[in-house]
Amino acid sequence: MPAERVTLGLVATILLVGVDLFVRGKLEAACPGHDFVTTDSVSAPDLVVADIARVDPEQVAETYVDVPILGFTNHTDTQGLRAAHAAGFDQVVAKSALSDRAAQLIEELTASVG
Repeated sequence: MPAERVTLGLVATILLVGVDLFVRGKLEAACPGHDFVTTDSVSAPDLVVADIARVDPEQVAETYVDVPILGFTNHTDTQGLRAAHAAGFDQVVAKSALSDRAAQLIEELTASVG
């Protein structure tokens, strides 16, 4: 059965790349009802969320060409933020902004998937 695509409030499959358990817990709490998976999942993702400090932004962008990508890192990691922008991530935010606006960011990036 193919992964259900998100449009306006439906369940999204969100692939977490390099995301630690603490951040995953915050995302799951902020966005209940979405399916958060890791790279061992067989589901095609509707959105990729990547911790820029723990992964290579270029490699993530090359691997998930047709999927919106949300990257985050510490606000002091200006090199990482620039690298994610240069790699073509759809949205790049500081970790604190991800915590504050996770539901809004995920809704915006998955609204056009379908």
